[in-house]
Amino acid sequence: MAYEANIKTIPDATYRLQFNSRFTFAQATRLVPYLSSLGISHCYASPYLKARPGSTHGYDIVDHDSLNPEIGSEADYENLVAELRRHRMGLIADIVPNHMGIMGSDNSWWLDVLENGPASSYAGFFDIDWHPVKKPLQNKLLIPVLGDHYGNMLEQRGLTLNFDADAGEFSIYYHQHRFPIDPQTYPLILNAQHSQLLDRFEASDPLLLEYQTLDSSFSKLPERTMATPAQREDRNRDKEVFKRQLARLCSENASIKQFIDSCVARINDSTDKLHILLEHQAYRLAYWRVAGDEINYRRFFDINELAGLRVEQDQVFEASHRFILSLIEQNKIQGLRLDHADGLYDPVGYNQRLGERIAAISHSYVDGMTPPIYIVAEKIVANYEYLNHDWPIHGTTGYEFANIVNGLFVDAGAEEAFTVIYNRFSGQGTDFDELVYQAKKQVMTTSMAAEWNVLANRLSQIAESHSKTRDYTLNALRDALLEVSACFPVYRTYINSPEVRKEDVQYIEWAIAQARRHSHAADKSVFDFIHRVLLIQPHSPDAEGDLIGFVKKFQQYTAPVMAKGYEDTALYQYNRLITLNEVGGDPRRFSYSVNAFHFFNQERVKKWPHAMLNLSTHDSKHGADVRARINVLTELPEQWQQAVFHWHRLNHLRITGSTVISRNDEYLFYQILLGTWPLTALDDATLEVYRERIRAYMIKAVREAKQYSSWFNPDQEYEQAVSDFVSHCFDRKANHVFLSDFAAFETQLRKAGLHNALAQTLLELTSPGVPDIYQGNETWQFSLVDPDNRRPVDFDRIRQLLTSIDEAVASDRRQLLKSLMNTPEDGRIKLFLTAQTLRLRRNMAALFENGEYLKLTISGPRLDNLVAFARCDPDHFAVIVVPRLMKHLLDDGFTWSCTRLELPSDAPRYYRNIFTHDKLSTNKVDDHLELNIRELFGAFPVALLVSSTGSATSNTLGN
Repeated sequence: MAYEANIKTIPDATYRLQFNSRFTFAQATRLVPYLSSLGISHCYASPYLKARPGSTHGYDIVDHDSLNPEIGSEADYENLVAELRRHRMGLIADIVPNHMGIMGSDNSWWLDVLENGPASSYAGFFDIDWHPVKKPLQNKLLIPVLGDHYGNMLEQRGLTLNFDADAGEFSIYYHQHRFPIDPQTYPLILNAQHSQLLDRFEASDPLLLEYQTLDSSFSKLPERTMATPAQREDRNRDKEVFKRQLARLCSENASIKQFIDSCVARINDSTDKLHILLEHQAYRLAYWRVAGDEINYRRFFDINELAGLRVEQDQVFEASHRFILSLIEQNKIQGLRLDHADGLYDPVGYNQRLGERIAAISHSYVDGMTPPIYIVAEKIVANYEYLNHDWPIHGTTGYEFANIVNGLFVDAGAEEAFTVIYNRFSGQGTDFDELVYQAKKQVMTTSMAAEWNVLANRLSQIAESHSKTRDYTLNALRDALLEVSACFPVYRTYINSPEVRKEDVQYIEWAIAQARRHSHAADKSVFDFIHRVLLIQPHSPDAEGDLIGFVKKFQQYTAPVMAKGYEDTALYQYNRLITLNEVGGDPRRFSYSVNAFHFFNQERVKKWPHAMLNLSTHDSKHGADVRARINVLTELPEQWQQAVFHWHRLNHLRITGSTVISRNDEYLFYQILLGTWPLTALDDATLEVYRERIRAYMIKAVREAKQYSSWFNPDQEYEQAVSDFVSHCFDRKANHVFLSDFAAFETQLRKAGLHNALAQTLLELTSPGVPDIYQGNETWQFSLVDPDNRRPVDFDRIRQLLTSIDEAVASDRRQLLKSLMNTPEDGRIKLFLTAQTLRLRRNMAALFENGEYLKLTISGPRLDNLVAFARCDPDHFAVIVVPRLMKHLLDDGFTWSCTRLELPSDAPRYYRNIFTHDKLSTNKVDDHLELNIRELFGAFPVALLVSSTGSATSNTLGN
């Protein structure tokens, strides 16, 4: 593979595009010139391999060897790659090694497993427990897909046997879902009307003899539970031969086809016969609610339609990565995002294997730490956790950065007041730690109980193997595992050998100690046993392998428990300040200081200098611009308290009925409104669109919180009450007093909120790492959790805006700045900031890729309202200054008297502001240089200064 020298390994900046049937390769190709003009070096694509039909996100891949036809053809893909190359841009692909989309009729691997059970060539591809405790499920797959109990579905004729004469095969259909019939059981169909068969054909008819021979051949296929490879090979070869013979018989003889159709019809008319046929299959169809207790394949979280892959197996890795690796080898992909890394059996081993395979096909040297192409992993890192350096990647996708930046714009002094306001309004006094603990237990005992039971049974087998531990009962072990998992402080540990990292030891010991404290067990020594197991301390050397195997499965369990219990439940229950409830966020940490932000960036330079930076992603609960506006509330807690209680009184004056929206959900609603309220006037049509967006969000939030409704058990009455409340609040005639009062309050916050958004954008684009822009976020995007944040982006409008900005810059920059400041609502100001900064990054790539990070000192009365740092290398020196906590600053006229920025004495003396093109000179004061802050923000609310000395800098400012 010959990599083109003009496509960088480390991106300057990436741009995330969400591909689906509404946004295709062809549309992305037309967008490339705009992205290049914006300053983007790499297009960062959502998964684009073949997914379930109609997929809006691409994470439900059904074929790892082909492109998604709904996104485009191979020619369309080639055109996109070619257009990117013409603009010296790269492509980063989002891959999904953890799971695949199943159900439907599209995944050939899964269909083969359904047809052949353990005898399938793909039986080892999926993480299936073929020997569960429940005996009727031995060597069977439980498929929880039915909308009602199995017996009821039979009676309602919801399941239908179908014969595909062209393929010579039988299947059961349930709506769009196909379940192949085991060929060894075809005689139950082919011979279902034996007497009628003899009536139709003479005993000596060669056609009858061939049919009977084929019937017998199917019956003599090796059983699907046969264990030897030779028997499986014979079965898988012969069944296809026999199917082709059956298809030929039907095509050549209409009477055979008619007879088989009559057999199928007879079975469909008899629930008993259909049941008998289904009982002989490698699967057991079941009511979808059964999944939580009895499902025996690993899922992505608790989604039945996504089945876990055993990518740790060589054959599975090669089969699921063959196509992607070939695209990398052909230089059609220059980077990878690894989705849901924490779901893998051995994430470290996987990353090492992936790096080695890419190195082999690219003929490049790998030192074991640095991958040959840009690779980041989707990994949530707690604020007390560090990504270990044994991951041979460039870093994470940046959730932790988004949360720290967000915390900069939350006023730490408002924490107590916000806690009091929230508790008083909502009536909730529950400690967040307790909420998390209970939420995780709720998830484990409902939607993920099956996995919990499997772990407990496996742990029981380990206990039974030694005399010192065999007295621990299954129930005692189950209860103890429940407590340990509920108390686990991180998503997971990364143990794959007897050598356990110090950090993993600490997390395990913390979980064990907390679990012991919560437990009501009579014999708490069971926690000592689990402690030894999790730290790979066997009672005998022979047991070491069993312990490692158990721990790897345990680690695969704690990650989804944290995701579903913490991220998707507790963070929707605790609404004190919802900007803290972001992916990877922690509401217990109310804000981040400027020093904490600097420390984070300094550590990033040392450890993960090229990790991704983001503020908004497709996974965000509330987009960055939404959070920026809501955060202003922390600067005026008294006004917020008065407003929210006043709105409550107004909105409940005319509400009747026994079921009303909870105070907690109402508190969430007002924050959401403040963060998303449109910046332009709303006519009736746009108000209705906005109302529906908010209503859909509220219903999703209510279900995720699982307090009054849930995805598992929707409470239609409560959800209707929420919908009615939203509609009432938006009723211009009946509720104009609230709408007027709310609009006036929002207007007071708006300017500070937009300034927050600009400030955090500049921090993202200049901090150590690779900034990523989620589609459309170069202008204002007040989006909420998916599917709201996957709405189509009006790229034509944004492209036109950028063109008009560039034209205005060329003619009269000062006039443009006035226009941007006077009409920030149109989004041009954010687009201008983004384009100017990204173009500078591209022109000073070495500075932002590998330059030092210097914390700068602020002095004077406004020092707490500023964040300042420098990026420097031998050729360049850039200074970044942004304001924070701006509401009162703006009310006071944005004055900065006597507030100064201090620079090192050896820093350059002269600078140019890339936004205003103002030239600035420093003053020498004692042992340092100084700039007056007032000079930085005269015409634009944030500042990026570049030294104007030296030839290396003179041509980098661009427009």
